[in-house]
Amino acid sequence: MRTMKPGRSGTVDRRRVLAGTAGSVLALALRPAAAAQPRTETTESAIRRFAGDNPIRPGRVSLDLPPLVENGNTVPLSISVESPMTQADHVRRIGVFNERNPQPNVVTLHLRPGAGRAQVATRIRLADTQRITAIAEMSDGTYWSASADAIVTLAACLEG
Repeated sequence: MRTMKPGRSGTVDRRRVLAGTAGSVLALALRPAAAAQPRTETTESAIRRFAGDNPIRPGRVSLDLPPLVENGNTVPLSISVESPMTQADHVRRIGVFNERNPQPNVVTLHLRPGAGRAQVATRIRLADTQRITAIAEMSDGTYWSASADAIVTLAACLEG
């Protein structure tokens, strides 16, 4: 890079760029501890948006989540639903909900009879120790659920 000479405009001084970058990094590092982002809605309202006023029964859904999570940035999660996945009896959707993340609906998965098995595995972020709930909507209009608690030692989903 060319150095800036007095009277010239439009050129960039490498020292100024580096000093500005270092200042930005230092300002970010010295900010107060990060506060959690505000929730967009309650867990209950997110579940009602997913299932409406339909009753949600426990059972048919298996939720596998580690009970103790060292790092909330990458938490393994697997869900399976008891279903033959035929045209007459299959899982339409699976919704995953949490209590403390900024958005209570973690993911909504759409399935079809041709999926073979109603089973998914992924990784999610958890802001804090909380309960995770998976709800499956079946082709007959019934809703089934399972919940699991996770203790998170290093939180994710925080600003900063």
